[in-house]
Amino acid sequence: MQINQLFKDRPVISFEVFPPRKNATAASLRKMDETLAVLSDLHPDYVSVTFGANGALQATGTLATASYIKDTYGIETVAHLPASQLSADQIHGLLNELQAHGIENILALRGDIPAGGRLSNDFPHACDLIRYIHQCGDFNVIGACYPEGHPESPDLATDIHYLKDKVDAGASHLISQLFFDNQVFYDFVAQARAAGITVPIQAGIMPVINAHQIERMATMSGVALPEKFTRMMARFQDNPVAMREAGIAYAVDQIIDLLVHGVDGVHLYTMDNADVAQRIFAAAEQVIHA
Repeated sequence: MQINQLFKDRPVISFEVFPPRKNATAASLRKMDETLAVLSDLHPDYVSVTFGANGALQATGTLATASYIKDTYGIETVAHLPASQLSADQIHGLLNELQAHGIENILALRGDIPAGGRLSNDFPHACDLIRYIHQCGDFNVIGACYPEGHPESPDLATDIHYLKDKVDAGASHLISQLFFDNQVFYDFVAQARAAGITVPIQAGIMPVINAHQIERMATMSGVALPEKFTRMMARFQDNPVAMREAGIAYAVDQIIDLLVHGVDGVHLYTMDNADVAQRIFAAAEQVIHA
């Protein structure tokens, strides 16, 4: 099923997971399956599977994991495809395989540029990849967006201009990068709508359970840390248990506020931590299904 149809009825709830690393041990594969079993019990609308920074070798893991989730748990999946790491021939081959496995949904990204530079220049921008995917088959293609602007964009207005190009190229909905200030997201959505972007925009939420990890992610993504957030980190960063509890509570507060404001959906960056996802959705369940 192409998941763009789900937004007609209610907010869409989804998770992001990582595929196993190449040469993953039996123990790590069992851990992945345990994680997926827990996430399945939360009844997400779909699960997206990331693409690592190892070039074409990672494609097998993404495809296999997406297929496994769909076949074993009956959950729709989204396969990530990064333009910076795959050639047109590689993309074409992957699209054939995805189609053969019944995977109809793709998140088309430019992707992070590997330390050694792009592995392919066939698709300079995500919009180029989106157009190509639509030329190759009947897929539902999703795009990414940055509520505070892409770190490489001069300003948010410019970034929204290029975001409109993704939508015009055929992105059926957008998933946002993480953010920690809901007002930033609301302002971004208002500007996107004013620019003529009408597709659903899912809010990407990353729970804070490790202060160092979040600081690194925020720096890489150009995400601002609001005062409420920085006070929480300063208070609990030396107490891992308290930091975990406070981070879960912060994510729950964000999600409830987003749902109250009529968000199109919530996409949880689980970091493969099923316990945290389970606790967040247990706390917010009544609001999610209201």
